[in-house]
Amino acid sequence: MRRSNLPAELNRFVGRAAEQVELALMLDEFRLVTVVGVGGVGKTRLALRAAAAAMQKRYVDGVRLAELSSLRDPDLVAHALVDALGLTDHTLRGPREVLVEHLAELRLLLVVDGFEHLVEECAALLRELLQGCPGLTVLAAGRRALRVDGEAVLTLAPMADEDAMALLTGRAVEAGAAAPGDPAGLRELCRRLDGIPLALELAAARLPLLTVDQLLRRLDDRFRLLDHGRRGALPRHRTLRTAIGWSHELCTPEERLLWARLSVFAGPFDLEAVEYVCGGPGLPADRVLDVLGELLAQSLVAREDSAAGPRYRMLDTVGAYGAEWLAALGDTERMRRRHRDWYMGLATWCELEWFSPRQAEVAACTDLALPNLRAALELCLESAEDASLAQHLAGTLWFYWVGCGRLSEGRHWLDRALGAAAFPPVTAHEDTRLKALWVLGYVAILQGDDTAAVAALHECGERARAAGNALAQAYATHRMGCLALLSDDMPRAEQLIERALGTYRELGELNSNVLMGQVELAMARAFQGDLEGAVVLCAEVREICEERGERWTRAYALYVLGYAALNAGDHAAARELLAECLTINHTFHDLVGLVLAIELLALVTVSEGDAAEAAVLQGAAMPVWDAVGLPLFGSAHFNGARALCAGQASELLGAEGYGAWYREGEALSLDAAVDRALSERRDPAMIAGGAGARAPRPFRSGRAPVPDTRKPAGSPSGKGGEAAG
Repeated sequence: MRRSNLPAELNRFVGRAAEQVELALMLDEFRLVTVVGVGGVGKTRLALRAAAAAMQKRYVDGVRLAELSSLRDPDLVAHALVDALGLTDHTLRGPREVLVEHLAELRLLLVVDGFEHLVEECAALLRELLQGCPGLTVLAAGRRALRVDGEAVLTLAPMADEDAMALLTGRAVEAGAAAPGDPAGLRELCRRLDGIPLALELAAARLPLLTVDQLLRRLDDRFRLLDHGRRGALPRHRTLRTAIGWSHELCTPEERLLWARLSVFAGPFDLEAVEYVCGGPGLPADRVLDVLGELLAQSLVAREDSAAGPRYRMLDTVGAYGAEWLAALGDTERMRRRHRDWYMGLATWCELEWFSPRQAEVAACTDLALPNLRAALELCLESAEDASLAQHLAGTLWFYWVGCGRLSEGRHWLDRALGAAAFPPVTAHEDTRLKALWVLGYVAILQGDDTAAVAALHECGERARAAGNALAQAYATHRMGCLALLSDDMPRAEQLIERALGTYRELGELNSNVLMGQVELAMARAFQGDLEGAVVLCAEVREICEERGERWTRAYALYVLGYAALNAGDHAAARELLAECLTINHTFHDLVGLVLAIELLALVTVSEGDAAEAAVLQGAAMPVWDAVGLPLFGSAHFNGARALCAGQASELLGAEGYGAWYREGEALSLDAAVDRALSERRDPAMIAGGAGARAPRPFRSGRAPVPDTRKPAGSPSGKGGEAAG
């Protein structure tokens, strides 16, 4: 995990020297500090500045930012913090438990921004985290205090005159204006805008077009208009609304319309989304680019670069003003539906492109679209008539829930979309429900929730049979085979997966799921001693993946091929295959594939004679298993390689030596563990405990050795992850 996910500053930070000192002192003394103030006063910018400075001093485990402004569902607050910490957890543990366990031993600063609309849920969660995690400090920024015991509150006032003038002048120059030469006018403008940074930045964006005197005259008109209509509002709130409203009046009709329509977006958005959602009456799609450029020039919209290309974002305060205008136009519901339709289409495109060379781009694109996908799911769930749309969207996103470490959130939406009824009547949208059911079964298997998995897959199979939907029935059969694989019932796993693959072939179905089924079949055969058959299956998968540019399933095929190469005594080939497997899984945040590769690399390492490094890798694997579920899924077959490695390493190092190296591995971060597993540490001088003097012991067993702690078949307890399809 990176030590910080704080965004880079896009322009120069101006002023607030006294506030920075005061906030730093408060963070030294208190474990919960909340910066409060009116919208646009600079709470977020100050908090991020203080967090960046504090990271250098005392937070050895880093600083993490959780942005909550786009959330609407209180149940997702804990999920958002899990995301902010870069955690991937596939167990049935709730996100609160995951957070407490992860943070318990860390010295970390958590920055929570934009929580005011979720204050009750946020306050309760932060109270629990602070009580259970003594090294945690929280810096919050919002319009109100959290009212948690021990909270220190810094009320952020508007900028002092000199700072306000420096900000206004600097931003005006950045916008392309000549340095304003009217100090008295600038001072008056800053005073009229109450020194509120957002208001000042909006004014600065107009200085390339208007003089300071022209701005003041227009602002006077706006103040008089506002005073007649909003005398009950707080003065500084009126000032901000005045500045935003005044900027709104200076916009052209097209700019105002786009501003209003952009308010339906819940997070970053791209140009194509804006053209589809916001284009229409009054604003043709081919005008959107130019109009968006004008809003950018006026600081009403910000541009940011991302892994999936440029994205745009509207500040919450500006967006809220636009939402009021959209409501006044009576167009909110139509725009929300257009927004939903775009993101349903985006999810469909991403699902199709997942089976292509664009997998990494799809993962990044879906990550960025998540706040908007959540908004689309929420709209679908607002009425019973749209439940099928929610099922369609939650099912379509299977690749994201499963392939990108989002099982817990996927389960949340799938459960809500499918509802509580076990067997609702057959509807015109039956195929949509069937897909959501097998995806729910898949996710539940990977979480180790066998009861829910069997219930969902049984319902899917029964309804698919009644509806004559052979494809959905095949998916249900496939996932039941996956469940058998993790239960150590290899003959049943082989039977069910073969049956599903036969139906896929008959129907011409080919995608990542189908290829993963072939890898799972190879695993079942390998664990029964048919390594030659397993290699044939995975070589075919590898070839198809190379043709299609698919990497996620390819990684699991490489895992099986690495297993076979190790069994044949070809350590170099095994290491090369597993290193590529590990690299791919790390890219996609796929912890299951990652930890399986580390486990097998540990056995390769001890087989090469480096018992100490093998013990380190085994130790490094355990924290990852804690996030995945029961180690090795409680499966004797998956556990065989680990047991053999531990036995050989302990014999070479002795129990005490093995334990010391193992503990060194346990202390590694995930990124450090991956780097360690990928490093070429084969220098005999580095091999501890005399291991270098011993002949490497080849791994030669068609079936991995089965320890005495084998679990009964039918009760898998771990997440199968993408290794289980």
